[in-house]
Amino acid sequence: MNFISHIVSTSGGKDSTATLLLALKQFPNQVIPVFADTGNEHELTYEYLEYLEQTLGLKITRLKQDFGDWWWRRQEYIRDKWPLKGVPDDVVQRAVAHFDRGPSGNPYLDLCTIKGMFPSRKVPFCTQFLKTQPLTEFCLDIGSLVGSDVWSWQGVRRDESASRRNALGLEDMGFGLYAFRPIAGWTAQEVVDFVKSCGLKLNPLYSLGMKRVGCMPCVNANKEELAETHRRFPDHIDRIAEWESIVNQTSKSGEASFFPSPTSDNRRELMGHGIHATARWAKTFRGGKVYDPRWDEDAPSCSSSYGLCE
Repeated sequence: MNFISHIVSTSGGKDSTATLLLALKQFPNQVIPVFADTGNEHELTYEYLEYLEQTLGLKITRLKQDFGDWWWRRQEYIRDKWPLKGVPDDVVQRAVAHFDRGPSGNPYLDLCTIKGMFPSRKVPFCTQFLKTQPLTEFCLDIGSLVGSDVWSWQGVRRDESASRRNALGLEDMGFGLYAFRPIAGWTAQEVVDFVKSCGLKLNPLYSLGMKRVGCMPCVNANKEELAETHRRFPDHIDRIAEWESIVNQTSKSGEASFFPSPTSDNRRELMGHGIHATARWAKTFRGGKVYDPRWDEDAPSCSSSYGLCE
């Protein structure tokens, strides 16, 4: 039987933690945990990864995309091609001047700056470029280096979203790479209970009202999640607002926003434009017409959808 490298995508979330524990139970000496750092993570997630390393006695490999080459190619494209497409000269010059500053080194911000827009639920390019691509490249490099097949362990559950409803437990990705999803049929609560049964704590964000602990915030955050983020972590909202002003320097419209602005005039009037306006709208009800005063109350010290405060 050929030697197999087992690489586990470890995000700091409950699903990837459960997946890592399963891998360690079955292949304790063949597991390589890997964390793809988007640059839009909460500081508690970084601390949790360190906790996993210390508690489990392992090292989590950090991957971080570098868009330096793409950055300069994009500047050249804007300078040479945008004028031919009828883009106003002042817009072209604004974008070119911003690219002159060079990349920030933050993968999420640099990717959005290059694209002149933020990802969305319909076009989640953040996942592709910041997680899937670097993890796939890492897996293929390991397979080539040690001459083995690679199982890429992924904490994917079918009940997470419509796009994952048909996720296979084991999928041949080609080139000796296999995507293995051992918890595909699990529920969120089953995942939480399993991690706790192994004697591990979960990411503290789950006890602070968060249902997801990937990006902070995530473009897939619902209204209540965004309101909770604004209440507990306003600095993260401020950071996104700063990123909006930066990405607008390379946006043709100059109106890039983290959450897409409504297209109808009525909805836009209610929700406004930009992360701060959207966060304020998230604290309302009746279609955004009435402010919900509970968001002015101090956040409870523990709030969890998974029974972590009991």
